[in-house]
Amino acid sequence: MQVFVFIKCFLSVSLRGTTLSLVSLPFNPIKLGCLIVWVYICLYFVQYVQFSPLVPKHRRAIASVATLFLGPILLFILLIADVVRTAYRGGHDVLSVFKERLQNMGVSIRSVSLFSSKEDKSIRLLDSSGRSIKEIYGHVKGQRQDSHILDLTEQIIANALEERASDILIDPKDELVSTVRFRTDGILRTADELDPVTCQAVINSIKAVSSMDISERRRPQDGAFVAKTADGTVSFRVASAGVLNGEKLSVRVLNQNAGMFTLENIGLTEKQRMIIENAVSKPNGMLLMCGPTGSGKTTTLYAMLNSIDLFTRNVITVEDPIEYVLPNASQIEVNPKADITFAKSLRSVLRQDPDVICVGEIRDEETAGIALRASQTGHLVLATVHSSSNAAALVRLLDLGVTPLLLSSGLDILSSQRLLRRLCSNCKRPAELTQSQIYDFRRKGINYRNIYQAGKCDRCHETGYRGRIAIFDILVLTDELKADVADSKLSVTQLKKDGDKKGKSNLHKQGLRVVVSGMTSLEELKRVVG
Repeated sequence: MQVFVFIKCFLSVSLRGTTLSLVSLPFNPIKLGCLIVWVYICLYFVQYVQFSPLVPKHRRAIASVATLFLGPILLFILLIADVVRTAYRGGHDVLSVFKERLQNMGVSIRSVSLFSSKEDKSIRLLDSSGRSIKEIYGHVKGQRQDSHILDLTEQIIANALEERASDILIDPKDELVSTVRFRTDGILRTADELDPVTCQAVINSIKAVSSMDISERRRPQDGAFVAKTADGTVSFRVASAGVLNGEKLSVRVLNQNAGMFTLENIGLTEKQRMIIENAVSKPNGMLLMCGPTGSGKTTTLYAMLNSIDLFTRNVITVEDPIEYVLPNASQIEVNPKADITFAKSLRSVLRQDPDVICVGEIRDEETAGIALRASQTGHLVLATVHSSSNAAALVRLLDLGVTPLLLSSGLDILSSQRLLRRLCSNCKRPAELTQSQIYDFRRKGINYRNIYQAGKCDRCHETGYRGRIAIFDILVLTDELKADVADSKLSVTQLKKDGDKKGKSNLHKQGLRVVVSGMTSLEELKRVVG
């Protein structure tokens, strides 16, 4: 009550010698302010209704008009209905789905907020020393004629972040046109086309901020830079190469959300999660993640590290590069130019009393041997290797020169994984199954009524998918299997052949579980697993 008295006294101001009280004003400023805020909120909710899957397209015009008057009331009703429907179809917890919706809403509000300043939406590209791209070019005041190139470069990076791209590819299509492509959810999409002169200028600006030589266009180069945005700092890794018709640039967006994943939300089944949790709770042993490039192995490693008590266990990681900073963990970044390799880093790590060692990737015999011996001497080792299946990983390690006895005694668990794109919740529709597919599902006792297929809408850029989910094939090396490996009773050729076939079968089984839950489509499962 005292606050309102103070506001009324404050509004009783003297204008040019004339005292005007709150009563003499032709309007109430407090009510006017509330009305303006209500109008802005209603305008945002109109946009939300346009993309809500609960509102039929032919009803969205009427819903928009109703939203202008009802505002948050209608939004709350749609939000609750959407959360209940999503939780029921996907078999998730209602509270977790509601929390996810609120987080997505917060991101949307920040992106369309009418109150945010121009600086909040800006992006600044910085080199390793902290200089911005405009400072490097001497464009601090933006008065140079070619300052639009720097603005275009920043806009390309900003658009890639907005669309959740994992890679940005800039390469010449022919002598007249160069393309800018984004890899989102594992699929490349053309984002823009530039003329060769403008494209080369953009490439030079990225190379300059990445501390690369802009005069060298034939020899491959590597670099890195960071971007400061309203939401935080994002790191990028850059690689260039001379190609036909010009120069190609590949920009990798390092996953800043990797540290937010846990074993509960990466896609593991309850049984698989129990196996992994039991393995990472042990004082020693080795857990090896397998899969092709871009299958999410590093993210799964971070999820495992997040399940470890970093206060009571000394955790040291060797990565190339460091994608996410883990508090209370020692992280080492590989740098071949400085002669810091995986093998040399692992040797030094063993002298630092580690409890848990995380190896970003096993690439050679020396690294594999050190990691396996470390698991034998009282350390828990988490590592990744590029292979198509669990059995192929065994073949890969044997091919690197690891002895069968060392492999059998040091390795405990193998886990292969793939990433499936999630169906866009805004445009997915019931799948049109053939009679043979329906017959197969009925024969196997599978409920096919909740299978969906991709649609097209603006939210997913006409792809029908938004986001990804992982599927896993976990192999626990039993004493019997270890004995066969140690005695070299397993044929390398037959092991790889049978392992690929069995691994694909297991991944297909896990993927089909995701399809039946309505999170992805049969077409996506076939594309990824086969």
